Amino acid sequence: MVVFEKPHALADVPLHYCPGCTHGIVHRLVAEVIDELGIEGKTIGIAPVGCSVMAYNYFNCDMIEAAHGRAPAVATGVKRANPENIVFTYQGDGDLASIGMAETVHSAARNENITIIFINNAIYGMTGGQMAPTSLPGQITQTSPYGRDTDHCGFPIKVCEMLSQVDGAQYLERVAVNNVKNVKNAKKAIKKAFQNQVEGKGFSLIEVISTCPTNWGLTPKKALEWVDEKMIPYYPLGVYKDNTAKKEAE
Repeated sequence: MVVFEKPHALADVPLHYCPGCTHGIVHRLVAEVIDELGIEGKTIGIAPVGCSVMAYNYFNCDMIEAAHGRAPAVATGVKRANPENIVFTYQGDGDLASIGMAETVHSAARNENITIIFINNAIYGMTGGQMAPTSLPGQITQTSPYGRDTDHCGFPIKVCEMLSQVDGAQYLERVAVNNVKNVKNAKKAIKKAFQNQVEGKGFSLIEVISTCPTNWGLTPKKALEWVDEKMIPYYPLGVYKDNTAKKEAE
C-alpha cells in the first residue's frame, strides 16, 4: 500500500534551493493541491525573478516567466484571455513587496480571479542577502550590517494587513512552514485559495513565512527556530480577510 508519494504536479528533478530553504516544502504543497483538485491540465503558473526564478522547472503544469515584480500583471492577462484556466503566481518578498508592489495592490483592487503564493523570508535571497521590504527592525543583512534602522529605512511592509484594506481582495491568510502543524495549516490555506479561484470567488493571496538559512547566517535548524522567535511575533499568522465565507453564507 502506498502511504506517501511525490505529487504528479511536482516535476521529478533536483531543486536548486539552498539546504534548509523551505521553498521546497511550499512547492510540494502547491503541487499536492493541484493534484487533489484535479486541475493540472488547466493550471498556468507564473514564475518571478528571485530565488524561485526557475520555478518553471519544478511544476508539471504550464509555466510563464515574468519580469521582476510583474507576475500579477502577467497573471491578469493570462486569466482574462483564458478565464477557464487556473492561474497562480509564486513570488518572493523582494519581487512582490518591492518592485512589484503596484502590480500586487492593483490586481487585488480589481479583484482579479487569481491566486498568489507569497514567500516572505525577510531578505533578498537570490542576489546575496540585501535588506528587503519585509526585513525586520534591527535585522542584519548585507545592506544593513548594523541592523535595519527604521528611522533611516522605514518599517517593514506587512502585506496581508495592507491588502486587507483593499476592497477587491477576497481571501488573505498568513501561514508558516517551520513545523508539522504549520505545514498542515499552510496546505489548507493554499488549497482554499485555489478552490476560491476554481469557484470564481476572486483574488486570493497566501503569505508563507519562510526561511533563508544561507543569508540569515544560520543553520537550517536555527533558521526554523528564528521563524518562531522573530518572524511570527512580527508577522502574526492567521486569516486577515475572507469575503469568500460571506459569499458562501449568501
